[in-house]
Amino acid sequence: MRNGMHTDREQCVRAVQSKDARFDGWFFTAVRTTGVYCRPSCPAVPPKPENMVFHPSAAACQQAGFRACKRCRPDTSPGSPEWNQRADLVARAMRLIADGAVDREGVPGLAARLGYSARQVERQLRAELGAGPLALARAQRAQTARLLIETTALPMAEIAFAAGFSSVRAFNDTVREVFALSPSELRARVNERPPAPGAPPRTAAVPGAMSLRLPFRAPLNPDNLFGHLAATAVPGVEEWRDGAYRRTLRLPYGHGIVALTPAPDHIACRLSLSDLRDLTVAISRCRRMLDLDADPVAVDDRLRADPVLAPVVDKAPGRRVPRTVDEAELAVRAVLGQQVSTAAARTHAARLTLAHGDPVDDPEGGLTHLFPTPEALASLDPETLAMPRSRRTTFTTLVRGLAEGALHLGVESDWQETRARLLDLPGFGPWTVDVIGMRALGDPDAFLPSDLGIRRAAAELGLPATPAALTARAQAWRPWRAYAVQYLWATGDHPVNFLPV
Repeated sequence: MRNGMHTDREQCVRAVQSKDARFDGWFFTAVRTTGVYCRPSCPAVPPKPENMVFHPSAAACQQAGFRACKRCRPDTSPGSPEWNQRADLVARAMRLIADGAVDREGVPGLAARLGYSARQVERQLRAELGAGPLALARAQRAQTARLLIETTALPMAEIAFAAGFSSVRAFNDTVREVFALSPSELRARVNERPPAPGAPPRTAAVPGAMSLRLPFRAPLNPDNLFGHLAATAVPGVEEWRDGAYRRTLRLPYGHGIVALTPAPDHIACRLSLSDLRDLTVAISRCRRMLDLDADPVAVDDRLRADPVLAPVVDKAPGRRVPRTVDEAELAVRAVLGQQVSTAAARTHAARLTLAHGDPVDDPEGGLTHLFPTPEALASLDPETLAMPRSRRTTFTTLVRGLAEGALHLGVESDWQETRARLLDLPGFGPWTVDVIGMRALGDPDAFLPSDLGIRRAAAELGLPATPAALTARAQAWRPWRAYAVQYLWATGDHPVNFLPV
């Protein structure tokens, strides 16, 4: 873990001089002589060390008066892995800011969801990131604005409000300040140069439709990531079509449909939204679902230190944890998957979706519904559920708790506290709780020692067979046991391990 890496000047200088892309998003380099800030892998000639100043966030660079480099475009680098591997206040706040909480609810709303005072949240963010929540949200709005300017033909006024700005004037001023170009100049600059090889086409002026590239830190093995999402896809909500994983999205202002296609150096993303104000949230949730901000080198190095896991990691490095765009949906599906096959769980979920999900129109394929909300599921008759009575109780207790707000699952959730609340529910054992912890809450250290696939893999590799003994052995894999689960699953021949054809 490189917590506070920007304070290690010697390491930062080495990363910049070697143009090491692994550190993109971990810190930013501001250059005193030029007034710009860059990602560590900027292709320009590295500045002299005495002219470098290191900051933990793009917002901190902007606060200090630096503008984004036009060559390396630091605003498009992957996000810091820290926010997805930590559960403290700062990490939870950053996940909420990425999910658009400040734009929708303001700083008081952000603080309320975290259970702290606004002053406390402001103080801790400034101490670690050099910027408060408003500045961090502003930097995110600027990044969204640039994306819309460069990839769509939408009018600037529409882009301003879609990116979350309160006025066109604030939009113009921010873009000029951050990028040293007006919005019109940014668009003209893109139109003057030919598209890069493999770049998505610039989107026509169709409201809500666009194509973009989602960056990640290499390596990324797409097999188990897309294989898991496709193999467990709920008909009507998700599908694999023409080399892409497609699904519907329930978003704060409306709904969307996304198609995600793995490429060697990025994930191609085609996104259609009913309301463009949801763009930032949609991108954030897709990145989170695909675990694109992970640090695969750190993960694999730790797991490779175990001589039993080393050959499995070396065979196909860069595995990610397939997560979710909707934490409540994942929890419901985890209950539906208790003690049944993947196919049976999909059938249960499809029936619920058809009966209680909101219909959507998908001109491109076979997506028909949004997954039902907890409120919709809480009102159904339990006798209509084709499952044992005990599991009906588990299901109804979960959806009622989610619908009434007694149980909350979100990017800001405290992992340990939420685990404890889930374990108090009837029918929730360690397997279900850790599946939710791993895929919904995003805990990188969640572990499934009692899972049948894990136990088979352990037996095949010569690891301890009993859950207690395997858990003891897995202490050496911390804090990346959720990734160890992916590598252990990969030793089997289940469809979740293979990229669909």
